[in-house]
Amino acid sequence: MASSPTTRASSVADILVEALPYIRRFSGMTIVIKYGGHAMVDSQLRDDFAQDVTLLKFIGLNPVVVHGGGPQINSVLDQMGIRPQFVRGMRMTDERTMDVVEMVLGGKVNKSIVALINRHGGKAVGLSGKDGGLIEAEKLKIVAQDDLDAPPEIIDPGLVGNVTRIRPEIINTIAEKGFIPIVAPVGTGPQGETFNINADLVASHIARALKARRLVYLTDVDGVLNREGRLISSISSTEMKALIADGTISGGMIPKIEYALAALQAGVKKVPIINGTKRHALLLELFTDSGIGTEVTA
Repeated sequence: MASSPTTRASSVADILVEALPYIRRFSGMTIVIKYGGHAMVDSQLRDDFAQDVTLLKFIGLNPVVVHGGGPQINSVLDQMGIRPQFVRGMRMTDERTMDVVEMVLGGKVNKSIVALINRHGGKAVGLSGKDGGLIEAEKLKIVAQDDLDAPPEIIDPGLVGNVTRIRPEIINTIAEKGFIPIVAPVGTGPQGETFNINADLVASHIARALKARRLVYLTDVDGVLNREGRLISSISSTEMKALIADGTISGGMIPKIEYALAALQAGVKKVPIINGTKRHALLLELFTDSGIGTEVTA
């Protein structure tokens, strides 16, 4: 039996009342959102994300979006006959691959996010980490030691960078004028070279530089799970380190957690890790009592 208009209206009113204290608390605050995973591929989820970010700006928050684009990069590389290669989760990036990375991230992906937010009434501006010297970087080298009896191996991933400095002035200027910054994670080296940088890492550094209250990671999983596979709704940095040590947290979640912990140590208050494949995940996490993911706290 369908619900009556009065029942539906009451339900909507309850949601708005529940959201009110969070809207009041976050008003004027900067929130950095790492946007990636399936939420960037599914058309409905892309539309939901654009609406969510636009709404955040309209109600007084200052959202800053840092996006990935791995599947889109792989698609273009495949069309060019280039086989993607990864070492310990890092994309091996030669000059030809770097050209594709910059074209896809700074061009196609970035501008599609900007266009979608603008279509929903927001005012988004796309930035590359090279714009205004926003992201300074150095060459990243990976130290691997699979055998404790053997010396560590130094792996050169090519034009992959590590953040050395964030210049937040351009983001602050854009945000103060009412625009929503959308940042592609590429940076500039000391000799003017272009580096491909992990988007989770960039989001952490930008959150720290902006003194953001929240750093939100959108992923393809519900959050951090315990040994029984159940979602942990809230966890401290100390508890998180213990879960990494005993192997409960493993694989690709580890670097994300490490970047979250670095942000917390620099003053970010909380780092929610949420499932971006759920519709309006961002709003559900920020403006409901229960949230939907794992909230990492200091």
